Amino acid sequence: MRKIIVLAMALTFTSVGVISCKKDVSQLGKSVLNLGGADDANAIIDFNNNFLDSYKNTSRHIESILKYAEAASAKAKGQNVTMMPIVISSMDFSFGKIKEVPSGFGKDKAAIEADFNTYKAKKENITKKFEELKSYMTSEDYKDDKGAKADAITKEIEADAQAVFTSGENVVAKIKPGTDAAEEVILKDHPMKEYIVSSKGIMNSLDATIDVLDKQYSGKFNEAEAQKKYDDLAKNVEANSKLDFNVKDPQYSYKKSQFESFNKSASGFLDTYRKLIRNAKGAGKISDSDIQQIDSSYESVLNSYNSFVK
Repeated sequence: MRKIIVLAMALTFTSVGVISCKKDVSQLGKSVLNLGGADDANAIIDFNNNFLDSYKNTSRHIESILKYAEAASAKAKGQNVTMMPIVISSMDFSFGKIKEVPSGFGKDKAAIEADFNTYKAKKENITKKFEELKSYMTSEDYKDDKGAKADAITKEIEADAQAVFTSGENVVAKIKPGTDAAEEVILKDHPMKEYIVSSKGIMNSLDATIDVLDKQYSGKFNEAEAQKKYDDLAKNVEANSKLDFNVKDPQYSYKKSQFESFNKSASGFLDTYRKLIRNAKGAGKISDSDIQQIDSSYESVLNSYNSFVK
């Protein structure tokens, strides 16, 4: 089972407000999105935002459950477990906002629904199995079967967790073309279009960087490849930082400070990235500490970006 840090880095948890990551709607986007106007576009964007937020929170919650299950299985078999991991209850409010897959996804709607239904069913099953495992451990029933049930439940949770991750990634991939097209509809005449498109470019570059570091963290460090991604990202950050935020509509005046905060966070990511390259070059691999710092810095940039575009 993958660790949550790898999962979080492999996905783009980018909320959509008024954003667009493409200057032109692709033919694929046009075929996926039934461009019926702003209502269809908004429905798709709401689904995108709610699902990504749910997937992000659910993934972290599942990771904590997996750690608990692993410890429970060990303790039930008589191994020394000093302290059981704490699993904090997760209220997935965003998931509750999803009533259906929007019809605007057109011909891809059925495929999205299939993955979404798998995500929902496995997510719910993990919660039930976790409660069953907690009851089993609290009552110390493992003293009767030497931990056999703990092992069985743990295997079920692990299988369901993998299904959640797989179906979640499938949904993210399948909704992207329609979301891109919906973003273009919403952004068409928006006063902040220049700044949003440019900032989205940073996020695209950042995501490409994260993908590379994710692969190198699991394998061998490639300095030339990592440096190239750094240079591409630094170029985008510099260009965005040089933009003079001059939006005449007064209702967006407060966005200037958020735009500047986003650029500051992106610059901070570059600082962390340089440190990672330097350390990995000497060690020949990316350390756990450096990848965790990169993940934390990525979250900071992402949060700043989402605040700006909402």
